[in-house]
Amino acid sequence: MAKSKTLYFCSNCGHESPKWLGKCPNCGEWNTFVEERVSAKEAKGNKRRGLVESSRPIRLSEIESLDEPRLPLPSKELNRVLGGGLVAGSLTLIGGEPGIGKSTLLLQNILSIRNRTILYVSGEESATQLKLRADRLGKVADNTFILCETSLEGIFTQIENVQPQLLVVDSIQTIASADIESAAGSVSQVRECAAALLRYAKESGVPVILVGHINKDGAIAGPKVLEHIVDTVLQFEGDRQYLYRIIRAIKNRFGSTNEIGIYEMVERGLKEVSNPSEMLLSENRDEEMSGITIGVTTEGVRPFLVEIQALVSTAAYGTPQRSVTGFDQRRLNMLLAVLEKRARFRLGQKDVFLNVAGGLKIQDPAMDLAVVAAIMSSNFDVSIPRTTAFIGEVGLSGEIRTVTRIDQRVAEAQKLGFSRVFVPKGNLKGVKSNFTIEIVEVGKVEECFRRLFE
Repeated sequence: MAKSKTLYFCSNCGHESPKWLGKCPNCGEWNTFVEERVSAKEAKGNKRRGLVESSRPIRLSEIESLDEPRLPLPSKELNRVLGGGLVAGSLTLIGGEPGIGKSTLLLQNILSIRNRTILYVSGEESATQLKLRADRLGKVADNTFILCETSLEGIFTQIENVQPQLLVVDSIQTIASADIESAAGSVSQVRECAAALLRYAKESGVPVILVGHINKDGAIAGPKVLEHIVDTVLQFEGDRQYLYRIIRAIKNRFGSTNEIGIYEMVERGLKEVSNPSEMLLSENRDEEMSGITIGVTTEGVRPFLVEIQALVSTAAYGTPQRSVTGFDQRRLNMLLAVLEKRARFRLGQKDVFLNVAGGLKIQDPAMDLAVVAAIMSSNFDVSIPRTTAFIGEVGLSGEIRTVTRIDQRVAEAQKLGFSRVFVPKGNLKGVKSNFTIEIVEVGKVEECFRRLFE
């Protein structure tokens, strides 16, 4: 029987230590060390082969520069985030909250691929459960093989039998190797199983997709080294109370990290949203109400319009309330202070409620102008035309600061039929575009209100 010993691993970065430490010397996090029992052979370190077999070093000038062959997926939104599809031999990690739709997204994509042999390894669901989900999606493919297995050695045995051209593992936290004595999901198991699958992907050229859970902080569970091992990290997020889902690339060695894909959860799975602006705007745009404005934001390089709702009322209980949904509350407090100091509006004794329609969470500073316009519209109880959009960041001195991708933002508002857009003064200087929409350039918050309520 192999001897075993106790080691301590940092659950954040995977750093190992022979004794427990309060602070990790590698990543600096506190109280992240967990105790695990490992074999003595593993503790000394196994001699592992390289990621790819190579007999000798090769000069960089001798390597042929070829385009990486990609496997395009049926989902255009997923292809957009990946940069055109899956690269041969790549390792992709998809993380998200439980029940957000990770397995549904993968299953409905691989069931639509007809010309490749696919092995779907499930460590969480039975084959019957997967069959019921496939029936609900309305797709059945004879080239997709389902394997319900949690043993890493058993998975590689079936890989040799099936010889797949695409491998999906759902999820990496449920896979365990017999060479490691710790339980599945531990730091050492997740790290070693991911490294074994990485070696398989690089040696065989088969793209591998891993599904990962996230912790309470929203980060992918397991050691941080897991994100360094893989080639691409995708985050699948959204509020389960709403229908939309967003997939974004946190890391991508073969494409941009500025793209996002948007889906809508329907009865038959996830439906792609090609025009998110129409989904995020209120359907009833004929009735004008105070406290509602439209701002143009971007997620990565993709612009879309978002509805901002504000309600300003007299404080009923003496102490004014500041309630925010989908926006940074500290930034709202800053904007209210700017309105008090620079624009001379008295909001200190009033309740302010702010909401981003559709459940979206906005961090784009270019939405500042839409937020302050919605607050003042509600304060004066004067409606703003629904065909007016706002773009601009508000500074502490009350100036409207320039924002990035202004031409794309204005073009998106024009495409959706808006007649007027407020932009920072000088932001469109040097931009060669023939806009038919009325563009109002403002440099101060006071100037914006004069032009808006004149």
